[in-house]
Amino acid sequence: MPDAVTLTCTWGRSPMPVTGSPQVAYLLVEATPASAPTTPVPLNFCLVLDRSGSMQGAKLESMKTATRRVIETLTEQDVVSIVIFDDTVQTLVPATLATDRGALLAAVDTISESGGTAMSLGMQAGQKEIQKHLGPDRISHMLLLTDGQTWGDEETCRSIATSLGQAEVRITALGLGAEWNEKLLDDLAEFTEGSSDYISDPNQISSFFQRAVRSAQGTAATDARLLLRLVREATTRAVYRATPAIANLGYQPIGENEVSVRLGDLVFGQTASVVLDLMLPGRTAGSFRIAQAELHVAPVGSEHEQVVKQDILLAFSADTSTSVYEPRVMNLVEKVTAFKLQTRALAEAEIGNTSGATQKLRAAATRLLDLGELDLAEKTSQQADQLEQGAKLSAESQKELKYATRRLTQKLEE
Repeated sequence: MPDAVTLTCTWGRSPMPVTGSPQVAYLLVEATPASAPTTPVPLNFCLVLDRSGSMQGAKLESMKTATRRVIETLTEQDVVSIVIFDDTVQTLVPATLATDRGALLAAVDTISESGGTAMSLGMQAGQKEIQKHLGPDRISHMLLLTDGQTWGDEETCRSIATSLGQAEVRITALGLGAEWNEKLLDDLAEFTEGSSDYISDPNQISSFFQRAVRSAQGTAATDARLLLRLVREATTRAVYRATPAIANLGYQPIGENEVSVRLGDLVFGQTASVVLDLMLPGRTAGSFRIAQAELHVAPVGSEHEQVVKQDILLAFSADTSTSVYEPRVMNLVEKVTAFKLQTRALAEAEIGNTSGATQKLRAAATRLLDLGELDLAEKTSQQADQLEQGAKLSAESQKELKYATRRLTQKLEE
């Protein structure tokens, strides 16, 4: 049976110079699904939508338009459910096959704004609908949209997400505007190995919804996990996801020289990649096996886990003139570095360390400028100026910087 996923490992610099002391090396590990099947696995797709009073006007109309497009994108084999919430909840469309599009679209037309925001009610109702069709024959996904702070039920939301994650349901959590709780939405995504994002303009809702549904439709494998076995004296300093969006993945030490990293689901047409920051022991000239990568995946439609292994070799040379940096890897390293600086800057600003936050924002702006991200570099620099002048960063500015930096590795057409 051919591999469902191709595993590729590329060093940021090769050959490495011969030194008598440990040195830092960057390793890019990429997992790319094989070609997509002609018939995708059907979905169990639930939309949980905020229709509170603050959604009045363009927000609500754009959300309804985006929901209609989702319905039109689904196949007749897909199950769809729609839940709307304010400070109450309504199951607008109980879980049903997406065969009668006319009836589904008519239901969407009835959505109107009302009341406050109690997100856990929407999530509970959505969970109930998803549970009706849970199973290995469907990809289960919850698409959540909100534009505001939920009313004191954050821990209930987290508890529901934990339960959904255990059932292998992914959440795409989308925040519209500046007033929602980003820590909460990030947690909901993390607990389910899903994703979270920021929508600044209601006109963008449809593109975010489409990305979510097409990503679910394109699921190639679930529960991807990378196991890296390093040679003695080599250590892992950090692990960051590079694509599809930048994130600090952390890692789970298994033994003295083994680490495990969860990659989540793999999607056809997308490469999931991680950048590993490693400390390597000194070596004499020659080629050495530094590690073995082992990717564990559960291909969609298969009852068996598949394991892909690759030995990772690295050359060392006493002639430093032969040492070459790999531009693609180092470009990703620079983007990850900009993300790290921005993340630390926002954390410093939150605790009132203006000097530290300003310094890191300026460093991030410099990196972004070098990467050609002129607009984001300018905005980052402006935020540094604002902090330096004694003003605080607005909620909108913080969200814009945070999520735009996460998306640095995404293609423009996405």
